[in-house]
Amino acid sequence: MQHQYITVNTMGHIFFYIGLSLLSIHEMDAIRCREWRIFPGLSLLSDRLGYIIFLFAHIPIFWFIYWQLAYSPYLSRFIRGFSIFMIVHAGLHLLYLKHKNNEFKDWISWTIILGAGLCGLLGLVT
Repeated sequence: MQHQYITVNTMGHIFFYIGLSLLSIHEMDAIRCREWRIFPGLSLLSDRLGYIIFLFAHIPIFWFIYWQLAYSPYLSRFIRGFSIFMIVHAGLHLLYLKHKNNEFKDWISWTIILGAGLCGLLGLVT
């Protein structure tokens, strides 16, 4: 089966790709900071079960992202939607900043989180 690849000017979406990279790194940091402990629903589970569900839930999420980037005929829409998501994601972290189980406290975590949100914003306005 032959695939038709959609070419995208990656420089035209440089903020999207930097933001996606930051969000990917954030998910690694989220394991360190036990992000499942601040998620509604997952926070009610044992720490071990919350970790397992949080970890494995990212498999279909990343599959979806990679599939969109490789095969979607609506790539520009996906990039726009994901850019909006990066902004919303940063906003949610700000909303949960004072949550008792929030362990995203250092400058590294916040540089990653806010950097992804800023990339989402810049990707939408440029």
